[in-house]
Amino acid sequence: MVLKVLQTILFTLILGPAIACPQEPPKLTLPSALELAQKQNLDLAAAHRRRAVALAGIQISKQRPNPSLSFEALRDSPHEALLFEQPLELGFKRGRRIEVARQEGVLTEVEIAALARQVRRNTREAFYRALLARAESDRLARVVELAQRLEKIAHERFEAGAAPQLEVIQAGLELSRAQADLQVAQQREKVSLSQLNALLNEPAATRWELAGTLEDVTPLPLLPGLIQRAYQANPELQHLGQEQKIEESRRALLKAERIPNLGLQFGADFNSPPDFRAGPRGQLTMELPLFARNQGQIAQSLANQQVLEAEAAATERAVAARVEAGYYDLTAQQTQVELYRDRLLPATRQVESLAEESYRAGKTSILSVLAAQQNVQEVERNYLESLFARQIMVAGLEETVGGPIE
Repeated sequence: MVLKVLQTILFTLILGPAIACPQEPPKLTLPSALELAQKQNLDLAAAHRRRAVALAGIQISKQRPNPSLSFEALRDSPHEALLFEQPLELGFKRGRRIEVARQEGVLTEVEIAALARQVRRNTREAFYRALLARAESDRLARVVELAQRLEKIAHERFEAGAAPQLEVIQAGLELSRAQADLQVAQQREKVSLSQLNALLNEPAATRWELAGTLEDVTPLPLLPGLIQRAYQANPELQHLGQEQKIEESRRALLKAERIPNLGLQFGADFNSPPDFRAGPRGQLTMELPLFARNQGQIAQSLANQQVLEAEAAATERAVAARVEAGYYDLTAQQTQVELYRDRLLPATRQVESLAEESYRAGKTSILSVLAAQQNVQEVERNYLESLFARQIMVAGLEETVGGPIE
């Protein structure tokens, strides 16, 4: 009996703190979320495996032609012959093939980098979408507190005979509506965290302590510097530039293939009485490039090169236009955020406070308080959406530029 009591006490001492103090969710900042996405995102992991395909392509391009061995047995003299043949590539064809494969490998790296930038944008948007959902839940929790306070005031006035029961019913209805909105917002917060976990390749139920707010400000550099960075790092421009290099290397290979290969043959003839029983033989063969000299393929490659150059010029101008538009949109959005933060929010909150005090003092009806509260809710909701829109614009501008803009 004593032993069981001691075991119970020991169990309580060991597991009691763990039960009483649940584990805190890990902290997640935006830089750590971006780092996790770069390491664990499944789309990126699949793209990284394409490097092995590119390396295999280089190994294939390094292969040399195989020799051939033939044996003949004839009724005519000589009766037997053994022949060994080795094709010899001339004109640096092997080196040109290797260069094409290497340039295609570089294109694979460009595509992986472009996907990494897209994952960065999606992760940033998902991070701030989760922050928006959390901020919306906090806002609606404050709305519930205001509704509870208003319901209490309505009850006090009704009991004092200064207000009709209709106002109590209206206050209770607003409280029920606010509580329902809060429950929906809390579920949406779970959904947003699940979407973020999908990008991070974490379990859907993982809870995070998001370290950051929608008010996070990214320093915006000067527009000319952003455009120059976009010319160098934009994924579309990098892809087109690498396609041009691949086309140049393919055209060099086509020109090298105009030089014919040399076929080297050597062997021996056997059993040719009475002349000899064994005698050596040799032969050189070469295809004469009289008609087909890759003229059409080279012309097609030149045409492709001109198309790529035209597309690069058009894309360069389009990228500059997108950077300019994104820059000015972000500047305008920042102005809107400051307008809500510095003027609209303080004014509407002050009106709501005055309306509540007036209702408490019996100078106005509950409808005025409800209208003031709804006005505050609308302005606060628009303010949060403006903050989130600013973060989305930053993410889009970063992807266009090809990297962080700060």
